[in-house]
Amino acid sequence: MHSQSTTHSPQSPAAIDRKGLVRRHNVRQENLDPRSPVSVGNGEFAFTMDLTGLQSMPDAYPVGARDDLPPGTLLGTQSQWGWHSVPSPETYDLAGSTVLYDSPRGPVPYVDMVGGIVNDRETDTSTAETWLRANAHRLDLGRIGFRWIKNGAERAITEADITDTQQTLDLWTGVVTSRFMLAGHYVTVTTACHPHRDEVGLRVESTALAAGLVVGFGFPYGSEAWHDAADWGRVGAHTTQLDGPEPSQAHNGCTAWTVRRELDNSRYRVVITGPDLSVEQTEQHRLRIAPSPVGGPDSARVLDFSVAFVSAGDGDCVPRGNNRLTAEAAGANASAEGSTGVVRTPTGSVAAASEAYWPEFWSSGGAIELHATADPRAKELERRIVLSQYLTAVNCSGSLPPQETGLVCNSWRGRFHLEMHWWHAAHFAHWNRVELLLPSLRWYATMLETARQTAKAQGFEGVRWPKQVGPDGRESPSPIGTFLIWQQPHPIHLAELVYRADPSREVLEEFAEIVFESAAFMASFAYPTSRGFELGPPLIPAQESYGSIRVKVTNPTFELAYWQWGLRAAAAWRERLGLEPVTEWSDVADGLVPPRVIDGAYAAIDVEPFTIRTDHPSMLCALGVLPQTDLIDPDIMRATLSDVLADWDWDSTWGWDYPVMAMTAARLEDPEAAVDALLLNARKNTVLTNGHNRQTDSLPLYLPGNGGLLAAVALMAAGWDNGPERHAPGFPSDWTVAWEGLMQAP
Repeated sequence: MHSQSTTHSPQSPAAIDRKGLVRRHNVRQENLDPRSPVSVGNGEFAFTMDLTGLQSMPDAYPVGARDDLPPGTLLGTQSQWGWHSVPSPETYDLAGSTVLYDSPRGPVPYVDMVGGIVNDRETDTSTAETWLRANAHRLDLGRIGFRWIKNGAERAITEADITDTQQTLDLWTGVVTSRFMLAGHYVTVTTACHPHRDEVGLRVESTALAAGLVVGFGFPYGSEAWHDAADWGRVGAHTTQLDGPEPSQAHNGCTAWTVRRELDNSRYRVVITGPDLSVEQTEQHRLRIAPSPVGGPDSARVLDFSVAFVSAGDGDCVPRGNNRLTAEAAGANASAEGSTGVVRTPTGSVAAASEAYWPEFWSSGGAIELHATADPRAKELERRIVLSQYLTAVNCSGSLPPQETGLVCNSWRGRFHLEMHWWHAAHFAHWNRVELLLPSLRWYATMLETARQTAKAQGFEGVRWPKQVGPDGRESPSPIGTFLIWQQPHPIHLAELVYRADPSREVLEEFAEIVFESAAFMASFAYPTSRGFELGPPLIPAQESYGSIRVKVTNPTFELAYWQWGLRAAAAWRERLGLEPVTEWSDVADGLVPPRVIDGAYAAIDVEPFTIRTDHPSMLCALGVLPQTDLIDPDIMRATLSDVLADWDWDSTWGWDYPVMAMTAARLEDPEAAVDALLLNARKNTVLTNGHNRQTDSLPLYLPGNGGLLAAVALMAAGWDNGPERHAPGFPSDWTVAWEGLMQAP
């Protein structure tokens, strides 16, 4: 399933007890924490639940503050294919948001925004810009939760109805078990997600099923709102049709119902399958699932069913392409589901597939164990490492580049940010799980023509990758996003990591066009001056604090180093394929101006104010995320790291900034500073019980923080090219670090 380790740094002599390592950090909750719902998923689909194992109490997980509960995280059911657009009153395009900007090469058109951004919200935007930023948006495919029928009246259950709550996410199997008491009845719920299908299995065991406990299923309209993918108000704008029952073709003795969903141009189906099951449509967009009144002797206390979500491939819904179901995995999956003659219930089938997949996931790829270290911070760091592996596998390993909140909720309406792709996915290669990186990296091949047209319209060669997009790759109006450039080398970097994991001609040929076209843009974007080749303006660096002076920004430190590294990596790609070198690439790489140094430290940009001490300290990426380049002096970078650590506005930073500092410290051979950075006591370095990296009330989870952590600790454990030869060179020498199966960083 996973590629073999590629490393030159010494590994631990003894094998790690991976099952013990993983299960030490199972997520256990006994009290409702609105910030920490758990999810099951497979990279293409995820189901996020409350303490009941379903989505019974959405009001207990509010986005905004309530008097009795802090802001939480919404409960959602999302997929990579489920997208929707609200019909627009007229046809909108980016022409109305395109502004000519002066550049060293003359006027260049950029997609801007008439309005502005205040606290991550657009203000004074035109109707067209608002629509273009919000559409297409990711869909919430449906909410499944317990309902209580008493005296003929049905209502949702609330947190006041349940007591003795216990919930465990078993990371080793990917199965969640929830137990609670409701109206004097004990209830046990098993929740699992199929590893290769968009299907969740649910088993409810309780005498309450004979006393009025049922499961409700609601379907919302698509939402243009920030964070919340469900609009429950527009009941007349979509249709829900229940068909069935029919004998299940997948499960003997089971019955299947099909729900046909239509939201404007988006269509999908939901298949509910189970034995002794009753499914009825109680409202326009609501179903009731209950034990069949004519079922067997166990039907009054067991409700066992699966729910599969299937794209119709129409409109904004994108047919799922499964890039991970190999013949070997399919065979193992079939065996787990009862191909040996064992008849399984729907939940048993889904749970068995999960119980086969996740142990294989944990048993292959990389592992790091810190439990034997005396420093008490080691156990917390180990917890974060294990949970981050689970969360990124669930949310970041699919066929589209992930959004910052994955498949849990809908920051930026589910539209993903390509400058964040490295942070979500690069670690998969470092942890020898490169097959989880490949699906989203392959997406770039489908966007080549769109990105080529963007570059051509601006007078550049190659392809210019967008920033904030949906599956169609169309840019969003923004006064920031379209001026960023640090996402341009990301596909080169990710492809290079894939090649290091699998140095084959097949890899070289598959990603050659993506690598070469990215490099062609980078070379043509740099412009010659008497000093050498320079970058910008207009330009906004990774540290977005300079957005208001984008017409002046030149030569950000990180981007200069990334340009040099990326162009040289692309040149090496050509050499491996036996192709002639491109002189322009080497001319630009060798001739880039050095970054600005102020008082012995690297400035963020080459013009005043040089360094604003807010947001990302992105100059540190130039030797941390990146290996040593000709442009960066380690001694100056050491002074830069000290300067940042001494005086930076930590409240303005983001979750991946701490791994950045750790990687820089590690490469500068300061492992104490590396660990300190990873566990810095800062608001946006908070890691919740469920493992998510919380940022703000409106950004309740932030997967780039989890992915960045995994990239950093892999580098710290396995080392980097031309780095120290000692074991775990990025960790303090008095730490006991066991690791295996990691790939050494460039």
